[in-house]
Amino acid sequence: MENNAYENSETNGGVIENDTRKRYLTDSTESQDTSDVSIVPERVQMKKNVGLISGTSLIVGTIIGSGIFISPKSVLDRTGSVGLSLVVWVASGFLALLGSLSYAELGTVIRKSGGEYVYIKEALGEIPAFLFAWTSVMVVRTSSMAIICLTFGEYMATFFPYCGSPVIPMKIVAALAIVSLGVINSYSTTLAGRTQVFFTAVKLLALVVIVVGGIVKLIQGNTSQFENSFEGTTTSPSSIALAFYNALWAYDGWNNLNYVTEEIKNPAKNLPRANVLGVMITTIIYLLVNISYLTVMTSTELLNSSAVAVTWGDRVLGAAAALMPLAVLFSTFGAANGTLFGGGRVVYVAGREGHLPEMLSYVHCKYYTPFPSVIFTIVISLIMIIPGNIGSLVDFFSFSAWLFYGLTVTCLIIFRFTKKDVERPIKVPIVIPILFVLIAIYLVIGPIIEDPQIELLYAFLFIIGGLLFYFPFVYFKLKIKGFEGLTTGVQLLCEVVPSPYEPEK
Repeated sequence: MENNAYENSETNGGVIENDTRKRYLTDSTESQDTSDVSIVPERVQMKKNVGLISGTSLIVGTIIGSGIFISPKSVLDRTGSVGLSLVVWVASGFLALLGSLSYAELGTVIRKSGGEYVYIKEALGEIPAFLFAWTSVMVVRTSSMAIICLTFGEYMATFFPYCGSPVIPMKIVAALAIVSLGVINSYSTTLAGRTQVFFTAVKLLALVVIVVGGIVKLIQGNTSQFENSFEGTTTSPSSIALAFYNALWAYDGWNNLNYVTEEIKNPAKNLPRANVLGVMITTIIYLLVNISYLTVMTSTELLNSSAVAVTWGDRVLGAAAALMPLAVLFSTFGAANGTLFGGGRVVYVAGREGHLPEMLSYVHCKYYTPFPSVIFTIVISLIMIIPGNIGSLVDFFSFSAWLFYGLTVTCLIIFRFTKKDVERPIKVPIVIPILFVLIAIYLVIGPIIEDPQIELLYAFLFIIGGLLFYFPFVYFKLKIKGFEGLTTGVQLLCEVVPSPYEPEK
């Protein structure tokens, strides 16, 4: 009987007849009153729970992780001067703004969740889209979440005394953080959105404290670091390029809202507004926080500090300096939540489009969340925290992000010709995507020319290696014996059903 119920859900394209659904969900509670069950079919889909505030919080909360609190010194180190480092921070924010404007138009032309995946698939075809999903799901998103949660575990562990090596407790805390986020995102998209708003508000409050403290120090005359601020500026174009590379990674996450387009209320208005607002807020905060740090530290002291915000807190807040490590905890937890919220949607859409197992695109029939895709993402993330250090792995895949950013914005240029008649609530000047693509090309090729490493070849081979799975399982649709039974088992166990895409009316 249960199997038939889910067969009906598949053959009706995700529509469950309520009496059939009732038979499955109340199989063990036959005495339950079902008089309120309607005979009207119900379509199981994720709800539009993301508004302007929660959307902006998703962007800001994902961009701002632990880096601005711990070690925002790589840009200063590469530029050689305070003045140029501040210019690089602002210019990088401007580039992220160009990207967010381009993505805003893309999100109103193709109103599907999945971000880069759906745009690349629509404009460039199946293979580039699959390679993006393969790289994002298997390495980039999951390892990023693992690193964020390991940072959370490292700071959480400092609050509790324990014996022995700190590695095991740190990883246990990181694993618990990942599982907790999995529970939140599996239970309710509304709860996940509210969690994002809360943790973003807390981290912004901590950063406002740093900004206000810096303003006070400036009023008191602590401006020595801004006198002759361009003294010592590097003249090496490659060093300046690497400084931009480091700063741009601090802005990574500006594209996160496009992963959940189908869950945004009034996406034609809220997607562009949240994209632009989120990046502008982050740029202003990054600039003011860096200025604040330099009001209480010299550039040399900043470069030598292992945790800049903690050093700042010790000198400005006194006994309240313990708030800074706490702020890092809130910041990392919120960033990890945003990473899972967006990353899980790539799995969900890739499953719906046939590039990953279809069961990963199913939605929980009571909670309306992409339950299987969230579970899949946290399982891979948990595996990622096992190695001692995965930071080096991510470093060698970092160029892939700008490779796919460049490809995605290239899609916008293509859509100007192939979808010229599609309504565009926002249409950016064509010079913006062209400039963005040119910069992305430089950011991909620059590090390879400046410092070619064999590991970059390994990363490229991994990306291309996705074709070993694409051709047999996607192109030739090779079936694995027993997989249909596994899919049915997952449906019955997790109470999930197909959720086909419906164009917005």
